[in-house]
Amino acid sequence: MTENFLPNKKVFVFDTNVILHDFKSIFSFEETNIVIPIIVLEEVDKFKKGSDTINFNAREFIRELDTLSENSEDKDIFTNGVILPNKSKVFIDVNNEDLSDKEREDFGRIFFGNIPDHKILLSAYNIKCKNLRVVLITKDINMRMKARSLGINTQDYNTDKIEKLSSLFTGIENISGDNAKVYIDELKNNHEIGIKSEYSIYPNTYLCYRINEEDEAIIGKYKEDTNSIIHVNTDISAYGVKPRNEEQAMALDILLDNSVPLVTVMGKAGTGKTLLALAAALEKRREYRQILLARPIVALSNKDLGFLPGDVNSKLEPYMQPLFDNLSVIQHLHSDDSDESKNIRKMLENEKIVISPLAYIRGRSLNKIYFIVDEAQNLTPHEIKTIITRAGEGTKIVFTGDIHQIDTPYLDERNNGLTYLIDRMKAEVLSGTVTLEKGERSKLAELAANVL
Repeated sequence: MTENFLPNKKVFVFDTNVILHDFKSIFSFEETNIVIPIIVLEEVDKFKKGSDTINFNAREFIRELDTLSENSEDKDIFTNGVILPNKSKVFIDVNNEDLSDKEREDFGRIFFGNIPDHKILLSAYNIKCKNLRVVLITKDINMRMKARSLGINTQDYNTDKIEKLSSLFTGIENISGDNAKVYIDELKNNHEIGIKSEYSIYPNTYLCYRINEEDEAIIGKYKEDTNSIIHVNTDISAYGVKPRNEEQAMALDILLDNSVPLVTVMGKAGTGKTLLALAAALEKRREYRQILLARPIVALSNKDLGFLPGDVNSKLEPYMQPLFDNLSVIQHLHSDDSDESKNIRKMLENEKIVISPLAYIRGRSLNKIYFIVDEAQNLTPHEIKTIITRAGEGTKIVFTGDIHQIDTPYLDERNNGLTYLIDRMKAEVLSGTVTLEKGERSKLAELAANVL
């Protein structure tokens, strides 16, 4: 196999988790040698059945590999490899090349047993011992530590990671001092004013103008189509829910804006992300066929749902309960016999409001739906793309989440779907983002979020 590598090119050995994260990952490396250890195919095969994204990725990767092999000239992906459209060459390594006695002894001294991770490491180690530049690509931190103990270069799969978390777009820009004074005077007297400077602003960015930092802000929203700033009224409410701070006012404004069909609301626990999104959806209920609330199912302690007692509804109920809790908060703002409470009960009965696990959404076409996806930080970039591509005419999609509370293995603050979405969509007219910083659930919740 190694004699058929592209000369003077690096060799990237792929771990299973990279493929389950992104089935097109082999196409992300140009003009390189890509090696898939045979044990990886065996591991991927275990994930073929199921409706989760990793199951979908497993099936799609196997199909991709089969198509590549079938379309190659000699159909020998094991020895000769297959050239990819990006000019890389992919091989399946069956680990049939012999190590010297000393090399095998050195490897066996550290790693032994019939463990899949060790077989992947052996594949990379085998290539390294032939004095080739090999890099193990894995999202498993422990695996990277093991590789380094053998002198094997290793790295995370970074294609869908943003470079710096500190530069992530917040959707809000604070302007103070003399630069703010002119805008404050005009926005107080006009609903819409023209831009007075040449600096770059992303569409739907909220601009908070104040002379001094302690002053209450005058808020404007940049509209790219007219190259103007619209005055944002902070004294607004949605289905009885009133914003408690400036950030919440901006979030509610973008959630109610029909011209922005894709919204991301990011913030720590207790900032009101889901509550504001649901309130906006209820306020806009007459304009949409259905309000759909969904969240990904991330099982506790990595135990499958089948581990839990009861039928499927009983198993899912604990994961969906936070969404019902937010609906209950809004309902309790009104008396039981009020029209608002009656409307919520009627909408639940008629399935005008539907609360569902995100896995149940796959394959649906979402037309004229106000779609709220909670806990979006637990989604991969591919899952985010899959959801948005289901949007039909008249649909608004809202993603809420906290990138500092990720429960999914192999996702972190820089490569989760919510971060990826905010970074990629920040310059698009159809998208808007607001980041909430101040907790409003209670003083205790705010203290815990900041201190613990």
